[in-house]
Amino acid sequence: MNKALLAQTIADKVGVSKKEAESMVAAFTQIVTDTLKQGGTVTIAGFGAFSAKTRAGRIGVNPQNPSQKIQIPPVTVPKFKAGQALKKALKE
Repeated sequence: MNKALLAQTIADKVGVSKKEAESMVAAFTQIVTDTLKQGGTVTIAGFGAFSAKTRAGRIGVNPQNPSQKIQIPPVTVPKFKAGQALKKALKE
């Protein structure tokens, strides 16, 4: 499912226009992104939690020259942990 189909599904389910549903999806993604940038988490009870995690730097190998070692810097990556209700729904 892509963003447009998600917006259409929300519009059909909630009874709003597709334009309003697209605004809702855009607002949700923006709020989650801004919260994670500030170091916070977004938890939706029963669904899951979005958070940001800093992956430590490490030494890697240059794929074009395997004998050359390169330093890979630390990076912040998004993380999602599924909630119990979502896990249970997928098992059924």
